[in-house]
Amino acid sequence: MIAEEIVRYAVLAVIAASAFILLYLWWAFKGVSNPWRFGSTAVAALIHDVLVVLGIFSLLGRVLPLEIESTFIVAILTVIGFSVHDTIVVFDRIRENYARHQGEPFGDVVNHSITQTVARSLNTSVVVMLTLLVLLIFGGVTIRSFALALLIGIGAGTYSSIFFASMLLVSWNRGELDWITFWRRRQPEEAVAAA
Repeated sequence: MIAEEIVRYAVLAVIAASAFILLYLWWAFKGVSNPWRFGSTAVAALIHDVLVVLGIFSLLGRVLPLEIESTFIVAILTVIGFSVHDTIVVFDRIRENYARHQGEPFGDVVNHSITQTVARSLNTSVVVMLTLLVLLIFGGVTIRSFALALLIGIGAGTYSSIFFASMLLVSWNRGELDWITFWRRRQPEEAVAAA
């Protein structure tokens, strides 16, 4: 009964955090065209990070004696915060460069912004991951699942902030994620396959 209540509150916390992050990024990036895309792609990256941690933990749970407890939920919420922070740093640089280089294609602006922020993101993540690795090795049994979840989540969050969220934003800006455009592109292929 208590475990079900903790899981229910954790899911509600993730949903509420995602909604507030979406609203905040929509408001913070109101100076660019389609500001809700920034928030939506940040939330998509956040969901990616949570799913990576849950997936790896479920696979490791078959081999190692790992239990999902309240510290694991705290680790998931910490991963969400770290991932969103890292994504906001990249997106903020994209916004600044987009205002400076108005004539350049959006993909070039994003690429330039990632180049400017990648060293900072990697340095921050490596320092945090080294600390978590020390906690994982030398910490007690009670903190081991917390440190492992954070280690996996921060690795996934660094990857998703640089490569997943930004590229999703570029693809959406190019119209590659528009369902109507996607459907129109697929119809000729299906017509050829049917003939």
